[in-house]
Amino acid sequence: MELSNLRPAEGSKHSNDFRRGRGHGSGNGKTAGKGHKGQKARSGAPRIGFEGGQMPLYRRIPKRGFTNRNTKDIVAVNISVLERFEDGATVDVDTLIETGIIKNPRDGVKLLGKGELTKKLNVRVDAYSASAKKKIEALGGTAEVM
Repeated sequence: MELSNLRPAEGSKHSNDFRRGRGHGSGNGKTAGKGHKGQKARSGAPRIGFEGGQMPLYRRIPKRGFTNRNTKDIVAVNISVLERFEDGATVDVDTLIETGIIKNPRDGVKLLGKGELTKKLNVRVDAYSASAKKKIEALGGTAEVM
């Protein structure tokens, strides 16, 4: 096999310039892929989700609450998990991922003040709670915002 022989899988590629219903020779002539008669063969066929006058599913299911499109998904990390780092280490989002504390930083990482910290660390994350920042700086460390 060579690069010049590569082809896309059969049926995976669709042409945008395909002309529907242009004679029998096209392989899609006469009824243009719409079958014979019936509601779906005609112009003005019902929209997607139409159930013939029955109350459609998207209206039968109850709607509750409100979803804010602009909300941020912040990952919370307690200060007690930073004990696994060595004294004087620099902790940022990348080191948290490497050590397995977090898997996906999503929209940001916030450090919370639950637990105790006994080591001086230089921490760089997206946000801090007031108690977390206070505990880091009390031990001589730094709490920078990325």
